[in-house]
Amino acid sequence: MARRAETTRMCALTRVEKPVAELIRFVLGPDGVLVPDTDAKAEGRGVWLSLNRTLVAEAVKKKVFARSLKTEVSVPEDLPGLTELRLQQRYLNALGMARKAGQLTFGATKVRSLIATGGLIALITATDAADDGRSKMVGPLKALHYAAAEEEINGFDVPHFELLDSEQMGLALGMENVIHAALTRGAAARAAVEKARRLALFIAKPTETDIGRPAADGDPLPEEQDERREIHG
Repeated sequence: MARRAETTRMCALTRVEKPVAELIRFVLGPDGVLVPDTDAKAEGRGVWLSLNRTLVAEAVKKKVFARSLKTEVSVPEDLPGLTELRLQQRYLNALGMARKAGQLTFGATKVRSLIATGGLIALITATDAADDGRSKMVGPLKALHYAAAEEEINGFDVPHFELLDSEQMGLALGMENVIHAALTRGAAARAAVEKARRLALFIAKPTETDIGRPAADGDPLPEEQDERREIHG
């Protein structure tokens, strides 16, 4: 059964209640080793933490898991790294499903065409993309958002994700390299956007100037300074 969007849980570290979309669950495996339950479907008692790499590391340091589960816990040497890898895998798997469903387009020319017509639900750029190539995508996407705002189109939201390098995406999609891609409308594409947002939130590094939205490259900055954040209308 799908979890309702309004369902909330308390972060075991910060003690702040948040929507489950902003949290990640950890459970004990049969061998007593703690593992990230990225889909929140594993049986047994779990521990919920804010979806943030730094906070997961802090929870390990403060022995939050053993205290919450009231039992001895074997924690992997690099739990934050393992969690990020699991989130990456979910994102890449979702991209593969979107491609099979015909809801993922790649190649600079095709992606620019989708931006021009507003036919995409998310823009994806490799972290190792050239600056000029990136700007040719991000600039028109921002213009699309500004146009929607001027026309008072409510709910217009085409995020830009810059999370993985071209080799990582290429391997997942069975190609040599993927620099520019776009997700189009459909259930598989929406699932990929959700997985991308979770990964972006996890690797974000809040700063004093963070305006509260996760940057796709992990470094939130004021909107006018950050050309690569997850863009919203």
